[in-house]
Amino acid sequence: MADVIARDVGVSGLVQGVFFRASAQDQAVRLDVTGWVSNEPDGSVRAHIEGPARNVAAMLDWFGRGPRRAEVRSVEVTETEPTGAGTFEVV
Repeated sequence: MADVIARDVGVSGLVQGVFFRASAQDQAVRLDVTGWVSNEPDGSVRAHIEGPARNVAAMLDWFGRGPRRAEVRSVEVTETEPTGAGTFEVV
């Protein structure tokens, strides 16, 4: 079994009101990563993702694009410790 890594992610741009969180959850299920995604008061989206390195990398690539209607301006990624999350939730 692959080692689990974790990343905290901040995404800015046109990322609220474009189904970003729901699309992130769908993508996370496809990629078998866990964690959460939420809207922030400043209009950005924050997320915590964890899973095998390859899956986390694929999810980070997705965050750089987002869903079809999103306009991602920047993605900030920070290494963090896995929490043992069992699902991926929209919060």
